[in-house]
Amino acid sequence: MKAILSMALVLGVCGLAGAADKVEPVGTWKCEYKIGDQQRTATLTITKDGDKLAGTMSWPDQKEAKLKDVKLKDGNLTFSAERMFMDNKITIEYQLKFDGDQFKGKAGAEFGGEKREFDIEGKREKKDK
Repeated sequence: MKAILSMALVLGVCGLAGAADKVEPVGTWKCEYKIGDQQRTATLTITKDGDKLAGTMSWPDQKEAKLKDVKLKDGNLTFSAERMFMDNKITIEYQLKFDGDQFKGKAGAEFGGEKREFDIEGKREKKDK
């Protein structure tokens, strides 16, 4: 009887730990990053369409670029978005690691034949009640 009770307790704790690891990226995220010496911002909006994730990325000078290839695995969200810059389309690839209502990650794009990367951080925007 003790063995069964102990096993049930272990499985229950493991189940709770697994639930705590579950990442919920759906929402609106305020993003901050730096390119060179310039601080930049963007807004990431993640939605769920059935069992698939989708969304948009917006910048102060460009609104709602649709996300492509959105995938969530082991708490990591990957996707790409097209950024218009000086009449050029630049595909930026993102890799974000979520921790509750925050994320940290990397983004990168090929520009002028070179791959350039930068760090990016974000916080979930609170919903107004």
